Amino acid sequence: MSLKKQFLKSKPVCKVTFRLTAEQAQQADEVFLVGDFNDWEQTANPMKKLKSGDFSLNLNLEAGQSYQFKYLLNGETWENDWDADNYAPSPVGSGDNSVVDCNA
Repeated sequence: MSLKKQFLKSKPVCKVTFRLTAEQAQQADEVFLVGDFNDWEQTANPMKKLKSGDFSLNLNLEAGQSYQFKYLLNGETWENDWDADNYAPSPVGSGDNSVVDCNA
């Protein structure tokens, strides 16, 4: 798992590439990125499965904020990003959520 961030000079946008490796995806057929940025809508942001078996997704997020998120594997298994910038207690259940920090 990894997060790559790029801040645009022309506007307050943080381009984030979310990546889940094939091993971390646990043979999943589909993975969705779910978080604050899509109101935790479980099917709003499907990730693209690469030939390597990794999953990837690029999102433009508003700069100057932090966002909680998780990966949803095959509609049933929640997985954190262990390369996240931070972790926060989940307000809806046990465990933590991953956090991506878009503060430049």
